[in-house]
Amino acid sequence: MGSQEFLNICKAKVAEYFNKNKDKTDQTGNMTVNDVFVVWYCKTLQNHKALLSTPVSDGMYYEITYNGDKNEMYFDAYKKWENIKFDM
Repeated sequence: MGSQEFLNICKAKVAEYFNKNKDKTDQTGNMTVNDVFVVWYCKTLQNHKALLSTPVSDGMYYEITYNGDKNEMYFDAYKKWENIKFDM
């Protein structure tokens, strides 16, 4: 699988997940693949990993991994609960 193909699939999966799981009181319309953006992406050998997000300020981000050895894709959805600063 090529990089662009992987990222296209990722964006579609995030949009689909968001539309199925968004808060019922959320006034935003349905998410499209054009709304989803890639925060970080890496390809190593036959494996891919991407972190994605949306413009919705719900604290969610998404991690999708493709295991090329097993031809499997893994989808993780995370919610940011806190951002704590530590002086060093």
